[in-house]
Amino acid sequence: MMRSFSRGGSNSNPCALCVLAIAGRSMICASIALGAEAPWYPSVYGAEDSIGAANNLSEDGTLAAAKLVTAGKVYSLAVPLDPNATPRSHRVYRVTVTQPGNQSGKPIGPNKFTVNDDSIYMWQGLGTQIDGFAHASIDFRFYNGASADEFVRPGGVTRFSVHAIPPLVTRGVLLDMAGLRNVDSLEVGDAINHGDIEAALKRQSLRLKKGDVVLLHTGWMDGKASRIKPGAPPSIDEPGLGIEGAAYLSSLGVVAIGADNDALEVVPAENPKLAMPVHQELLVRNGVYILENIVTRDLARDRVWEFLFVLAAPRLMGTVQGNAHPVAIK
Repeated sequence: MMRSFSRGGSNSNPCALCVLAIAGRSMICASIALGAEAPWYPSVYGAEDSIGAANNLSEDGTLAAAKLVTAGKVYSLAVPLDPNATPRSHRVYRVTVTQPGNQSGKPIGPNKFTVNDDSIYMWQGLGTQIDGFAHASIDFRFYNGASADEFVRPGGVTRFSVHAIPPLVTRGVLLDMAGLRNVDSLEVGDAINHGDIEAALKRQSLRLKKGDVVLLHTGWMDGKASRIKPGAPPSIDEPGLGIEGAAYLSSLGVVAIGADNDALEVVPAENPKLAMPVHQELLVRNGVYILENIVTRDLARDRVWEFLFVLAAPRLMGTVQGNAHPVAIK
C-alpha cells in the first residue's frame, strides 16, 4: 500500500489534486491522478523558449550563491560508474582502452612515446545525470508543446539537446527529508509533497528562492541495499517526490530538482495507473530539470543546507540525458 509522506493533508483525494500555477496563471484543479490534461503550453517563458526554468538563473543569483562559500569545502554529488558492474536492464556502460601507434608493442620515436586512448559505449541514463526536456513527453508532445516528429531523430534530437542546457551555477538547497522523519531512509511509496517540503524548510530555517536548485535527501541511495531481497529482479520502486510536491516546487521558480534515488519521483506513482507523472510535471509542463542519483549523504551528515551548486551538462549535441558530476561548495 502506498502511503503519502505529506503532512499537508491535501492529497487524500487523488482525483482532485490542486496544482499551483505561477506567472498569472490561475490555480488549476486538475485530475492529474486520473490522467486528465489541463492546458500547459505555450510556456510562461515564451512560445519559442527551449531552456525553461533556467531563465530564472541570473548574475545576481550567482553572486549571491558565491557568498555562501565560507569554508571552501567541495562536496562531490556524483556516483562513480563501474564498467564491470552488473547493468540495470538494458542500460550499460563499457570502456575499451587501446594503444594507437603502439599495437606492435613498441614505443614511438627516439623518446619512446607510448599512449592510451579510450572509447566508451554507454547509455546516458546511468549514474548521476541531468534529464533534459527531450527525455519525457505527454503523448509525444514535449516541453512547450513541441511535437516529437518536429525534432526527434534516431541520430539525435534537434531541439532541447542536453548540450544546450546553460551551466547551473546557483544556490543549492538540501532538504533533509530523512531527518524530518527521523529515519535513516524513507520507505518505498513515501511521496514527498507540499506539506513535507514546507515542514522541512521550517525545520531547517530556510526559504526557497527563484533560481534555486533543490536536492532531496531521502537516504534511499544507502538504504535500498538492505531492502532488496537476494535474487529479486531489478526494481526502481522507491520513495521520492510526489506530484503535488513537484507542482509546488515548480511554482516557486526553481531551476532543477534532484534526489538520492534513481528517478527523483516516487515509484510506483501515487496513482499506480500512471507512468512517471512527476517527470511529466517537471520536464514537460514546467520546464524544470531533473537530477537523479545525487549523492546527498555528506551534505546531510554535515548539515550543509545551502551552498553554491555547480553543474555543467556535457556538451554532447543531440542527447536527451547527460551523465554529470555536480558539486556543492560551502
